[in-house]
Amino acid sequence: MTDVVELILADHRRMEDLFRTLRDRSADRAKALDELAHLLVAHAEAEEAEVYPALRRYKQVDDDEVEHGAEEHAEGNIALLALMEVDDTESDEWEGKLEELVSAINHHLDEEERTILNDARETVEDDRRAELGERFTTAREERIDAGCGTVEYVRDLVERTKDRVS
Repeated sequence: MTDVVELILADHRRMEDLFRTLRDRSADRAKALDELAHLLVAHAEAEEAEVYPALRRYKQVDDDEVEHGAEEHAEGNIALLALMEVDDTESDEWEGKLEELVSAINHHLDEEERTILNDARETVEDDRRAELGERFTTAREERIDAGCGTVEYVRDLVERTKDRVS
């Protein structure tokens, strides 16, 4: 599978699976959060580096929606950091921060799928989506390998992108 739309959708489904695990008090929540943090950050950064700029060049893909997607990535990173900074995965505070993260990310996934990804599926040629998929996958894996899901990295990312959040 190399179609960028399908790859992004597969990541979205994995994030939803991880949310279910994070809600399960009997699960290894710390391990699931680590995987989610790496996937979420790498996914967003790869979209912003490789996918969004390319989609902006297509007249039928709404530039405002692409910009809004980047804003929502920044909001998701803030919610992710808030959860990562709570030490006790059994606490009410952790549960509350988890629900804030789930709400922010699910909102973004829904909007992105209905707007940006549908537009891309309809207007971007198959071979171009495959090329973008390869670039997206490479960028995402490089970021995961570099440890983009650590609390230190997410803290720095939030600081660098705070001007995107309205």
